[in-house]
Amino acid sequence: MLSSIPISAIRAFEAAARTGSFRDAANELHLTPSAVSHAIRKLESTMGTTLFERSARSVRLTPAGANLMRHAGAAFDNLRRGIEEVAGRGPQLLRVHSAPSFAAQWLAPRLARFLAAEPKLEVRLAASTEYARFNNDDFDLDIVYGQPRSESLEIVSLGEETVTPLCTPEIAKKIRKPKDLFGQVLIRSEVKQVQWHQWFAANGLGSPAIHGMRFDRSFLAIAMASSGLGVTLESTRLAEREIATGKLIAPLAGRSVDIRYVGHYLVFPRANQERRAVRAFVDWIAAELSQADSKSRFLETRARK
Repeated sequence: MLSSIPISAIRAFEAAARTGSFRDAANELHLTPSAVSHAIRKLESTMGTTLFERSARSVRLTPAGANLMRHAGAAFDNLRRGIEEVAGRGPQLLRVHSAPSFAAQWLAPRLARFLAAEPKLEVRLAASTEYARFNNDDFDLDIVYGQPRSESLEIVSLGEETVTPLCTPEIAKKIRKPKDLFGQVLIRSEVKQVQWHQWFAANGLGSPAIHGMRFDRSFLAIAMASSGLGVTLESTRLAEREIATGKLIAPLAGRSVDIRYVGHYLVFPRANQERRAVRAFVDWIAAELSQADSKSRFLETRARK
């Protein structure tokens, strides 16, 4: 039967099953949606079974379609990897997308170590607040801020982060207890999951009226705090370089309640975990986080006055 089925029909089926849309499959394959639909109907006729349940707005795999996709998806993944390995004359490209502040503050400064450990890999790093869309094959993995909701992705927690007030040593001289923050310029990162009112509540205080600067990225809030603008409520992971160099300290370390939460996650399509480049990156970032966590107590001590 295989000899009677055009590979183009299998390709159309795999793209539609992977994206969940005839239209998205058509865009990917540079065809019209009607051409994709026709190819799949011909495939269903040849196989004598229905592969998709169709409605006005969506398509969904039947049990037979899901069974075929398990094999077809794996076959096309293997084919893509084979083409990359055979056709790639230079380093293998790993396409990474990341939340901007994590990319700027934590990931980018470490990438040289990853490339030194994996000389046959080349990394393309992009950063934005939008989540990567894997169905267009632009990225291999994504580091996102906030809990991912997709059930079709492999999700790896990047561990807890400590959120605490941070400022320059000069400003810290005026801060002895949490209430001393009421007289300071409080810097806000608007997209941060942990905000000032939550920190004040955790320390038994009502939140004061905040008239300080607002930024939409943590790396901007950290930069402004480093310049002496005021006090920022930020992750010690994202501010680790500024803490290590003494530009920022935690004036209330050991004298207040900090907030710990999981902020970042590494996500990628489950099929990608079979790729050596993706496995290498996942293993490397886990090792880097473990090493960073072992230094966290030192950094927190360094952050004190």
